Amino acid sequence: MTGLEGLDRGLVLGRYRVRAGQGVDDLAAARALRAIAFARAAGHDDDPHDARCTHVLVEDIDREETVACFRMADLDADAIETSYAAGFYDLSQLAARGGRLLELGRFCLRPGRGDPDILRLAWGALAMHVDAAGTGLMFGCASFAGADPARHRPALALLARQHLGPPALRPGPRAPDRVTLDAEAAPPAAPGRPSTEGLRAMPPLLRTYLAMGGWVGDHAVIDHDMDTLHVFTAVEVAAIPPARARSIRAVAARTAPA
Repeated sequence: MTGLEGLDRGLVLGRYRVRAGQGVDDLAAARALRAIAFARAAGHDDDPHDARCTHVLVEDIDREETVACFRMADLDADAIETSYAAGFYDLSQLAARGGRLLELGRFCLRPGRGDPDILRLAWGALAMHVDAAGTGLMFGCASFAGADPARHRPALALLARQHLGPPALRPGPRAPDRVTLDAEAAPPAAPGRPSTEGLRAMPPLLRTYLAMGGWVGDHAVIDHDMDTLHVFTAVEVAAIPPARARSIRAVAARTAPA
């Protein structure tokens, strides 16, 4: 079960359509967009995890162009070690949680395409999937562009101060190149004034996860191959603020095919 049955014709919002990828041509389109978004010199981005994932594409109908994509894999606790994230993090504590899990990965937008309807449609499709599959927790690796931790110090400090996950669920270290999140690495905001530097420096996708009540692990992994720094990120479906959950599901409801 993909959880995206009914998306063969796609969900449509304005000029955009989201649908589950079918076959090698759609996989090639996703890989080509990922190569652009992640600045892969080889002109393509692929790994062995592609074969076990469902690939979801958001398309500009008028331009016949893929403007966003992501991949996802349904897992239970026994299969969590097969996940992409498990290659970098010890997920044994998360496996002990049990329940249905959904790993999200390679979530990207075509550069210069910042229309909020694109992400609304992507999250609407995810809402359909989560509800159909009975997912309890979504997780993945949220990436910062650039592998040097010093570039991201304010954002990492903010994560350490405000967004660490429950100790009983946080992943342990596995990757050799990593840095511990340090709340004191950058000064907090002055009393009565919100901190904006760290928030502005966070990737938009990570900000979205945090706005849905998401949390991060206590260390970041330095990925020299992708030239990124990433943090383990998780969202408990039951903990998503009710108003946000309603708005996401409303997109799916009003764009569903007849």
